[in-house]
Amino acid sequence: MRIRVLLFVALLIAGCGADPAAVPVGVPSVTVLPSGVTFAPPVPKSATRPCNPRESLRPMGSAVTAGSTMARIRERGRLVLGIGSSAYLLSHRDPYDGKVKGFEAEIAREVAAAIFNGDREKIQFRALNAAERIPAVRGVDDKGNAVESVDMVMAAMTMTCERWEQVAFSTEYYSAGQKVLVNKKSGINSTADLAGKKVCASATSTNIKTIAELPARPTPVAAANTSDCLVLLQQGQIDAVSTGDVILAGLAAQDEATQILPERFTDEPTGIAMSLNAPDLVRFVNGVLENLRTSGRWQQLHDEYLTEYIVDAKPPVPQYKAE
Repeated sequence: MRIRVLLFVALLIAGCGADPAAVPVGVPSVTVLPSGVTFAPPVPKSATRPCNPRESLRPMGSAVTAGSTMARIRERGRLVLGIGSSAYLLSHRDPYDGKVKGFEAEIAREVAAAIFNGDREKIQFRALNAAERIPAVRGVDDKGNAVESVDMVMAAMTMTCERWEQVAFSTEYYSAGQKVLVNKKSGINSTADLAGKKVCASATSTNIKTIAELPARPTPVAAANTSDCLVLLQQGQIDAVSTGDVILAGLAAQDEATQILPERFTDEPTGIAMSLNAPDLVRFVNGVLENLRTSGRWQQLHDEYLTEYIVDAKPPVPQYKAE
């Protein structure tokens, strides 16, 4: 049974044994940006420090050695994973059995199994808003105040050179691209039809800037989470939602009155975020991802969760830094 986000959204995920609870939704907090808004360009990279956001550290063996980040996680007894607060098909809590399910959740369980000698369930899932994810990996907010940290964040995060300055990433586990979700009866068939329309994305995502720069110059609307955008679309307050196709697949699955337009206008490599101070964990995770690709497990998970909305997807070819 498909569950509309108006009924179940932003389920609080405090840990593996937490009980699911439906959170009533009113009008999400949003910011409507002026039409044609421009953004400051990113800080230019030094010519001596070229950046390919897809490149990560080469994988290491599967052994958990003494003193490693993985050993500390094992001693703690659980992998602490930050996930999207309501990412249907990626990592959502099933309201019937309370289990976190989805494409990303299952990849995370493979990492847990590699750390805990085959035990896939030693994970504490922590739901994070988009703005909370990088601080949770770093353990501090943008003001330097300590925050509760996580070992990794897996929430359809786009790998960018700017984000690499703050966190490390695994190799790419999904090749996403920005698309647009609309109501089927909206009359919107392409981005050219978005002139004068309100288009929503997460406030801290890379997508909000892209919306503002589309040739049709729609009005970007910033919400705390993409799931809030779906609520706004259902309430008739906006005209479209735009983010990575892998996230839109989860929104479309929750509301059969919507559809994803075929036009894809960005290239968004998606990786698992980890601390810059834990290169051993990055290498370990990259080894797990390599096994998923070569064993066919990645394709099995995609076919189970995403293929209805994203056809013919294949596991990305990993790219590694020169060392």
